[in-house]
Formats: sequence, C-alpha cells, structure tokens
Amino acid sequence: MISTPDRQTAIALIDQAKAAGARRAQACAELGINARTCRRWQARDGTPEDRRPTAARPVPSNALSDAERQAVLEVCNSQAFESLPPSQIVPRLADQGRYLASEASFYRILRAAGQQHHRSRAKPPARRQQPTSHCARGPGEVWSWDITWMPGPIRGVFFYLYLILDIFSRKIVGWEVHARESAEHAADLVCKAVWAEGCLTRPLVLHADNGSPMKGATMKATLERLGVIASYSRPRVSDDNPFSEALFRTCKYRPDWPTSGFASREDAQCWVARFVAWYNQEHRHSAIRFVTPNARHAGEDRALLERRTHLYTEARAANPTRWSRQIRNWSPVGDVCLNPERDTNDRKIRDAA
Repeated sequence: MISTPDRQTAIALIDQAKAAGARRAQACAELGINARTCRRWQARDGTPEDRRPTAARPVPSNALSDAERQAVLEVCNSQAFESLPPSQIVPRLADQGRYLASEASFYRILRAAGQQHHRSRAKPPARRQQPTSHCARGPGEVWSWDITWMPGPIRGVFFYLYLILDIFSRKIVGWEVHARESAEHAADLVCKAVWAEGCLTRPLVLHADNGSPMKGATMKATLERLGVIASYSRPRVSDDNPFSEALFRTCKYRPDWPTSGFASREDAQCWVARFVAWYNQEHRHSAIRFVTPNARHAGEDRALLERRTHLYTEARAANPTRWSRQIRNWSPVGDVCLNPERDTNDRKIRDAA
C-alpha cells in the first residue's frame, strides 16, 4: 500500500506532466497508477486520504477526555455500582441528575480497561467442552441409551421405557419397561444386553445423558465391572444423544401408539416387544441404505445392497434413455460416529430413523 507522502509526490509529478502537455492517463501509466486511483486521491481538496486500517487518524473533537474516562471508571468501580452492568448504571445516574457518557461509551471504556466482564456475584455462564467423539466401525462398539416416558392409564401416571441402541446397525440390543427410573434397573438392563450381545471380551462405549439413573453409583459400578466405557452428553443438550432421541420419535409416532395411554405395565411391555420386533426385523432404516437393523448387525447388508446395485444396473442398461444420471447409490454405509468433531456447527449427524 502506498503511504500518504508517496501519494502526494505522485500527484505532484502527475500535475507537472499535465502542465507540460501530457495526458493524465499516460502520466499515471508511467508511475504504474490507474487514472481512477489518481482522481480518488485528489477527491478531497487535492489531498490524498490514507484509508489504511493502521493509518494514524486525528482524535475526534467530541471524544471523551482522559479525566472524563477516568470518572466513568471510578463510578463503575464504586461501591454502589461495582456489581452492575452499564445498562443498569446509566439509568441510575440519570435518576440522580448525572450524565457522564452514553451507555455505549461506558462499555467501550470498561472494555479498554479490561473490566468488561461478569460483574455480579452470580456465576458467569460456563463454557462446556465439546462431547467426546466415538466412532463405531462395527456392531458392539458404541451403544446409545436413554429413558422415555410412556403414558399410563390416568393423567400424571407414567411408565418408563429403557432402550439401548447399537449406533452402527441401529439395532435395539436391550429394552425394559418399569414403573420408575432407577440406576438399579438400568444396570440390570446393561448386564443383560452385554451378555446377550457377547461384548465382554471387547471394548464397548455406552453413551447416555446426565440423568440420575445414568450416573447412579450402581450403574457406574456395573459399567466398571463389565469393562464398559461410560460416555455422557453435555448438561441440557439433547443433540449430544441424537440416536436415542431419533429412536424415541420413531417409537412414539407409530400408527398403533396408544395416545390415550397404556392400561398397565404389562400392556406397555407387550406393545414395546412388538415394536422392537418390527424395528429390528422389518423396518428399512434410512440412515443405513434402507436395510433392516438386524441385517446390518449381522453383516448381511452388503450382499443385499449388491443385489440392488445389480438390479438397477440392469434396469438402466435396458432403458438408458430413462436415466439422466447414474444409478442410485446402494453402497454400504461405512463407519458411524457419535458427536463427530466438526468444523462448523451446521454439520450434523444424519440419524433420522
């Protein structure tokens, strides 16, 4: 970037060339300057203006003096206002008939003095770390579980559905219905699921939210005894456990979900048993190329997807004019990540059930 003295020198040389009969464009070309740039430099009374961010600028005539800025700091740090933000200080000063500066100036002065921070005794909002990312490359590596309410026979009475999901295959590997939430019920369910799936000899991550059944002493002791790695969501952030949330939505939007409530716990168990059988054996899950969770869990999805690819290839060869693009992608889904590390907030897990 050209400094102000160099610009003034260039303008003077160009003016001399014009006085000698040269054209402005030719004189500017000799100095490697565009004619428009020269006219822009001369736009304000013939004096080029330095618009660089680092250029020195005159202090505005209406700026606060050092004494006035110090007065603002003294008021903000006084015993009467030390715990209040400028949005509260300025109106109170106005009620006292005092005006020192605008609210925006108060904020600027505090920021320049390194005092723009939480001023009351209440704790400032805590910055939570991003949840730990876990990647499942096969079944039995990462599970997600949660508890949801099921309406009972009367208003205000609920049953509680415990569901454990394998995020790689979306298979429901464990479930129970109880009349209350407890860490003991959760620990018992995890034991049954681990034994049923044969996960004792390999590492397993179990992800949950921060509810008391998830962090109870019985539950933690059981996970430690089984060699299961516990993973938790951030407090009050449901997006950290998206697989379980999506599963509960699929469950509660089934056509046969009794909106009037379940007559008893046994009735709720029977309904969930039918739902789990349908979900694992019949439901074509959109996130795993529309194969059933059981097929994905057993590794049968590859052969099924290869047959679909072969079928579509033959259909395209039979009628090529009907296909403007390539055939549908039936390749198997790869690894599945829970809370993957992402560069921007708008990249989310596609986990719709």
